[in-house]
Amino acid sequence: MAKNNLRVVVAGIRQLTPRIREYLLRSEDGNALPPFEPGAHVELHTQSPASGPIVRHYSLIGGAGNWDDTPDIYRIAVQREDRQRGSAHIHDTFAIGTALQVSHPKNHFPLDRRDAKSLLIAGGIGITPILSMLRSLVRRGRNFEMVYSGRAADDMAYRHDVLRLGAGKARIHVSGADSNNLLDLRGLLAGQPGGTNVYACGPAPMIKAVEQAAHELGWDPSRIRNELFSSGPGADDVAFDVELKSSGRLVHVGRDTSILDALTAAGVHVLSDCRRGECGLCPLDVLDNDGQLVHRDRYLDEEERASGQTLCICVSRTTGSRLVLDA
Repeated sequence: MAKNNLRVVVAGIRQLTPRIREYLLRSEDGNALPPFEPGAHVELHTQSPASGPIVRHYSLIGGAGNWDDTPDIYRIAVQREDRQRGSAHIHDTFAIGTALQVSHPKNHFPLDRRDAKSLLIAGGIGITPILSMLRSLVRRGRNFEMVYSGRAADDMAYRHDVLRLGAGKARIHVSGADSNNLLDLRGLLAGQPGGTNVYACGPAPMIKAVEQAAHELGWDPSRIRNELFSSGPGADDVAFDVELKSSGRLVHVGRDTSILDALTAAGVHVLSDCRRGECGLCPLDVLDNDGQLVHRDRYLDEEERASGQTLCICVSRTTGSRLVLDA
């Protein structure tokens, strides 16, 4: 764990849906935690007896309704993905008083306070950064519209908060299991006035559909800001060792930790920014690999992926047990 991480304890737990649980994290010493803006997140560091170090990224929600949390509190929501992974460990073991560490807030998904109009689009657990933006827009009296989409109403955390805060400017779209009832994103964007900026967070297909609709309508790509929600490592991910060619150092990467997070925790400095596989700062050359590379970025092209010679270490990994990187 990084030396400058913040020490916090679990101060409150609330079940939001059958799979989503909210956690209040209070500073261990009772002092104020670093402030943050809507869209920010923290890296949560914990340890599992089964899979070792776990690093997860969770958006900071900021408060309940119009009320901010006290300065010594961070509020996050965790969706349980399966019984053997990091989110399950959090659900199963975190209790009032559990001590852990989080990073200082980071924001790669900021809300521009100068927007003439902000269109917020949330899908599933992607509501977490969007809710903080909604709270900000409402309190500042800004022009906005919001749509929150999910398959079942009972699985949509904070849906009542969205309707109450957004009043007539926010709506819920329940698609059910019918693929013909998906949110009409093209129609939604087509109805926006000029100067509207979009903030979308949700699963990859939804983000791709938003970008495609904007492209078809001739929107400037800079007007679409998004954060791709990921449930973390895949079910088949395994732990492996990374060898750094320049130093010969060996760093273990747990099945619930990214290569970038493992290197950072080990004190190895590598360039990075978005931690979502988009910015192109973190790719490293692959010198040797005894498995298959698993590419989860949106930066490398198909030819680069097929070559097996480079890897975005913030999101991608290997199926093998040993990976040698030019670092």
